[in-house]
Amino acid sequence: MVVSVRSLGLHGIAGYEVRAECFLSGGLPAFDIVGLPDTAVREARERVRAAVKNCGAKFPVSRITVNLAPAGQKKAGTVYDLPIFVGLLAASGELPPPPADAAFLGELSLTGAVRGVSGVLPMALAAREAGIRTLFVPAENAAEATLARGLTVCGVPDVRSLVQHLKGEAAISPAAPWVPAPEETPLPDLRDVMGQENVKRALEIAAAGGHNLLLIGSPGAGKSMLAKRLPSILPDLTPREALETSGIWSVAGLADPAHPLLTRRPFRSPHHTA
Repeated sequence: MVVSVRSLGLHGIAGYEVRAECFLSGGLPAFDIVGLPDTAVREARERVRAAVKNCGAKFPVSRITVNLAPAGQKKAGTVYDLPIFVGLLAASGELPPPPADAAFLGELSLTGAVRGVSGVLPMALAAREAGIRTLFVPAENAAEATLARGLTVCGVPDVRSLVQHLKGEAAISPAAPWVPAPEETPLPDLRDVMGQENVKRALEIAAAGGHNLLLIGSPGAGKSMLAKRLPSILPDLTPREALETSGIWSVAGLADPAHPLLTRRPFRSPHHTA
């Protein structure tokens, strides 16, 4: 029996749909994952095996083949643990086939807990574009996934809860849409800088016109101090800019689960030797 489970992946900073196709057949017991998986994806075999046994389900003793489609696209990360888990149990008859409009993503621990992953926001946006209506994500990433809007997001704490939900025994409550709270910490302000009137004027012109700005000077002249104050005079992020910026931070692993949406323009200060 072949069971196809919808999931998501990342290509750069954009999400795309992935299908985990699970097939059980006769022969010597084996567990193969194909579809250009990297090392982290191949290691999902052991995480899924332990999670199945620790949630009280029976691990199938047969030849298991999992294909991550599209097979020509490289797969990386641990987001495919959860869809492989669901597909494996559905193919063995332990679970009913998942809904056609549902997708799963998340990393499994050996105990069956579902751990958070990076890049959930771009994948949630891709899920919405792909017509997915229900998205099962780690509980830690539920608030971030709700930023995509138009999706029913279910935060999964562990695989036992997910199994009970899919069997109709105990439903997982959908996550409420996350709403940002007003920012209370003030940004560094140009009024704190004494002098440097020409540089202040240049910052104002660059901010008003959206121009690039190059600051050159000896160490200690105040270049970084002034640059850090530029976001305080920039216009607020539009909703589209906020989603795009937050998505980049999510892929980079910098997103705060308690505050997943950037409401201020971020300032990055890489070392001058970078």
